Amino acid sequence: MRKKTFAVAALLAAATLTLSACGSGGSDSGSPVAVVSADTSQQAATVLDQPFTKPDLVLTDTQGKPYDLRKETAGHPTLIYFGYTNCPDVCPLTMSNIAVAKKQLPKAEQDELRIVFVTTDPDRDTPVALGKWLKGIDPQVVGLSGKFATIQAAARTVGISVEAPHKDKNGKIVSTHGTQVVAFSPKTNGGYLLYGEEATVDDYTKDLPKIIKGENP
Repeated sequence: MRKKTFAVAALLAAATLTLSACGSGGSDSGSPVAVVSADTSQQAATVLDQPFTKPDLVLTDTQGKPYDLRKETAGHPTLIYFGYTNCPDVCPLTMSNIAVAKKQLPKAEQDELRIVFVTTDPDRDTPVALGKWLKGIDPQVVGLSGKFATIQAAARTVGISVEAPHKDKNGKIVSTHGTQVVAFSPKTNGGYLLYGEEATVDDYTKDLPKIIKGENP
């Protein structure tokens, strides 16, 4: 797997930063999103030399119960993605790619892995709506919803910008958000890997066994 190591500060300050409106084609170059710059577009994994701290976040899961992210994922390899269920392209593709790759793991490693989907559109993505959507992708994925301001602040701590859902020029509600998947180590609980929307099933299939062990791909 080709990869490149970046300092978080340098990545956030120097990269060409973009947002995805998940089908609207919108972008915002002024938002602090941890996106790989053009010269690394062929690489699935970006290794950070200063890992992100896992967000101190308590939201509501698909069962309507409080979910303490740090507590529930401590010591587990964890993938976190911020997106929304009404997204027509990037979000379902990303989650499906991860789900397909996960199925290639031994059962014990599948059970060890935590995959967390945090909605960026909580008004529409209620716990029930999230549960129905994720059931068709992977019932083991943890879906979280809550107050938008809380979600936006948590995303910002891992370098992902999230804007409030809004109507596009066609009157359709879209959620503009960074499309990175952040992988957290089971050894340190630090977010040491970033995957962009270009990451494929093969990329995740190759990398997940090492992520499970807290190793660099």
